[in-house]
Amino acid sequence: MTAKDEDWIDEADGSLVRPYAMTGGRTRSDTLGLDLITLVVAMHPATEVDIEPEYERIMSACQFPTSVVEIAAKVDLPLQVVKVLLSDLINQRLIIFRSPVAPANERPSQHVLQAVLDGIRKL
Repeated sequence: MTAKDEDWIDEADGSLVRPYAMTGGRTRSDTLGLDLITLVVAMHPATEVDIEPEYERIMSACQFPTSVVEIAAKVDLPLQVVKVLLSDLINQRLIIFRSPVAPANERPSQHVLQAVLDGIRKL
C-alpha cells in the first residue's frame, strides 16, 4: 500500500471514500451493456497512464482478460461501482471489452439453471 492509498483506507473499516464519490454520483452504466461475465482487458499497463487510484486498481486487475465480476472481487468494490468505472475506462479507450453473444430467442435450459443453482449452494 502506498502513502497515497493510506489516506483513503482505514484498516478496520476499509475504504473511507464512499462508492458514489468514486463514480461522481453516477449509479448506472447501461450504455455499454456490461454484465457479470463480460470480459475486459487493459490496453496498457496501469503504470503507464496517469489516472485516479480506483481506475489504476481496476486496470491492474485486468491486465489479462477478466470478467467484470472477478474485477469487482479483486478490487473489493461494489459491482455497480466497478461497472461505472469500467465504462469510464472503456470510453477513454484504456480498456476493451467483449460481451458473450446470447441467442436472441433461446432461453437457458432447466439443466443449466439447476447446475448454476447447485454451484451457488456449494459456496
